[in-house]
Amino acid sequence: MSYPQEKPEVAVKRLEHGRGLDLPVYMTELAAGMDLAAALKDTLVLQPGQIALIPTGLALAIPPGYEGQVRPRSGLAVKHGITVINAPGTIDADYRGEVMVGLINLGAEPVNLKRGDRVAQLIIAPVCQAVLTEVDELPDTDRGAGGFGHTGGH
Repeated sequence: MSYPQEKPEVAVKRLEHGRGLDLPVYMTELAAGMDLAAALKDTLVLQPGQIALIPTGLALAIPPGYEGQVRPRSGLAVKHGITVINAPGTIDADYRGEVMVGLINLGAEPVNLKRGDRVAQLIIAPVCQAVLTEVDELPDTDRGAGGFGHTGGH
């Protein structure tokens, strides 16, 4: 089985410090994301509570109508408390700079990150731009203005 929609083509430029690292790939046929590897020169020790911007050594040309989403890897999050600080990070279709991953260590122990470690996932997803129309009143709904936790439970 495979996804029915057409796959957008994303041009990838490998930057000098990204040479020697594998390009992101889908690890299974139905995977939603591709792993992004750290293009670090030296091992980085991410201390508890510390935020670091991790280079990937890659720049992308995402086609119009799509975005790149940078999301945490579940294994790093569950095992070590490492997550993407602005999850999901957005790579706009008109951005041509290096893809960087903002990581934070929410765990209790320092974590060593080294060159080639898979630090985040890249998702290429369709987007649409909305047209905002200012109004004096919004249409009513059953929910109304009920927000955080309004349905009860935890």
